[in-house]
Amino acid sequence: MTEDPRTGTHRPEHRMWVGQPPRNRRDLLIKLLWIGVWLVFLSSPLQDLISGDHGTGATVAGSVGLTAFVGFYLTLVFRNMGRPFSARAVIVLLAVLCVLAVVLAGTLGTPWLGLFVYLSVACGATLPLRAAYWAIPASAALMYLVGLYAGEDQAVGLVVLVLLIGFAMTGIRQLVRTTVELREARATVAQLAANEERLRLARDLHDLLGHSLSLITLKSELAGRMLPGDPAKAAQQVADIEQVSRQALVDVREAVTGYRRPRLAAELAGTRVALTAAGVTAEVPAEPDLTGVGEDAESALAWALREAVTNVVRHSGADRCVVQLLHRQTLDGPHLELSVEDNGSGGSGKGPGNGLTGLAERLEKAGGTLEAGRARRGFRLVARVPTATSVDVGSGA
Repeated sequence: MTEDPRTGTHRPEHRMWVGQPPRNRRDLLIKLLWIGVWLVFLSSPLQDLISGDHGTGATVAGSVGLTAFVGFYLTLVFRNMGRPFSARAVIVLLAVLCVLAVVLAGTLGTPWLGLFVYLSVACGATLPLRAAYWAIPASAALMYLVGLYAGEDQAVGLVVLVLLIGFAMTGIRQLVRTTVELREARATVAQLAANEERLRLARDLHDLLGHSLSLITLKSELAGRMLPGDPAKAAQQVADIEQVSRQALVDVREAVTGYRRPRLAAELAGTRVALTAAGVTAEVPAEPDLTGVGEDAESALAWALREAVTNVVRHSGADRCVVQLLHRQTLDGPHLELSVEDNGSGGSGKGPGNGLTGLAERLEKAGGTLEAGRARRGFRLVARVPTATSVDVGSGA
């Protein structure tokens, strides 16, 4: 299918791919025309038949032999474009072509030596390359031996033609094979790109909706508890829920279109609000020092902070959480390190969930690393990304 640039709709694609069998009558006619063009070398045998130089019997026998030769040749070459014959059938058909070429050229004269051109083309088109490299010179040598009886000069000239056209056919075969392999590789790359895009979208939606829905749930519970005794505060929680919902909707739309880049400063501000709403004492740096940090690395850290805080709120049961953002000099060079540590009991899962797996993939693409596990007093997540410039060890927000 191809897209019409004027209407934006898709219409059937009429292009005929190289190396594929004909899919309809139009493709069949195109391939027949392509093969038929090369029947130009039959002009000499045809002229010899209608010239009247041979008797009636020889003319009839030559016509039948030429018809049989062309029929076998077209069958062999045309079938090879779609569903090739077996190796044994190919060898039999090539032997028939060889016998017909030898008999016709040996009995009817020099004009029939052009049949060996088709024998060479058939060898180059149907035999394995290693076998074709021997069969083509053998066809040229056989033609030369047959031509010795009718006209040596013309036979010598045709030897070069037989060799050139035969080896040219092997080159065309390799070109067709390469085209088919490239087309398959392009389809594979497109499939991998689609899979990668689906994984990216799944990670984005998990990170976006997990955090936002957790915050909405917390504020809904707070609003439910406040509603009987303090309607004003409950109304404020409902207003916060509305704001978070609208922002989540905007984030999802931006994630789907692929343009969303979360900012670390905004995530730090949201972290403070989310932890406070969950009743967790929060220590969060005010402003991040992003010296030397690229956009991809900053986005990866922002996603890591969001996932870590979501896990603290939903699974840890903690009442205290410390967020640190430090520049450190490591053996691999300068890095910006994000640390989120709580004093909770952690989740009930036995292994890393989808969120941590997605974070590890994001950080790996940004050249960073992820560490997550039990700490002395709770759970600790550490995400690191490389920075472009060197800074003092231990300095940070």
